[in-house]
Amino acid sequence: MFLTLFGTVVIAGIVGYTSEKTGWTHNGYLQSIIICIGGAFLFYFVRIMFGVGFASPGMNAIVSSIGALIIVPFHWRR
Repeated sequence: MFLTLFGTVVIAGIVGYTSEKTGWTHNGYLQSIIICIGGAFLFYFVRIMFGVGFASPGMNAIVSSIGALIIVPFHWRR
């Protein structure tokens, strides 16, 4: 369980970095990584509590990170 949490954080950080590096987002490197890690943590704990998610913890981390990058910046824009 601890290794799954650690892997989720690492994968979310990689997704945040690559999304900023490729120009998909324009939040800043640190902000994108924080957004991705937050979304991955949230989805990880939802997975533990309710059992909702994909079969693979890595796929959960990738999908939740991308979802957080889509939802959070657009939510705060006017």
